[in-house]
Amino acid sequence: MLNHKGEIAECTGDNIFLVRKGVLQTPPLDAGILEGVTRNAVIELACESGIDVREMALTKHDVYIADECFLTGSAAEVIPVVKVDSRVIGDGVPGPVTRSLKKRFHELARS
Repeated sequence: MLNHKGEIAECTGDNIFLVRKGVLQTPPLDAGILEGVTRNAVIELACESGIDVREMALTKHDVYIADECFLTGSAAEVIPVVKVDSRVIGDGVPGPVTRSLKKRFHELARS
């Protein structure tokens, strides 16, 4: 979903994250997104892992050229995205940052 400026905001019930050149990117709160509990936990886990996290305005082009993409939400937890608008994201499989954060979140949620 796009905000009033045409920037990526979020999905219908989930927050969106991109990985590009090792940097984790996600729209800032002022993009009109909901501040998700899972989103905050993933940001914290990424920072603890030494991953550079940037909250920044994102466009559809950013999604298309991302190395990785995933969604977060209370019910969804961490869900890899490998295709958007018929365009393959990265290698078309969940990438290493996505897999690592998915695993770390799963461990956190079940501890």
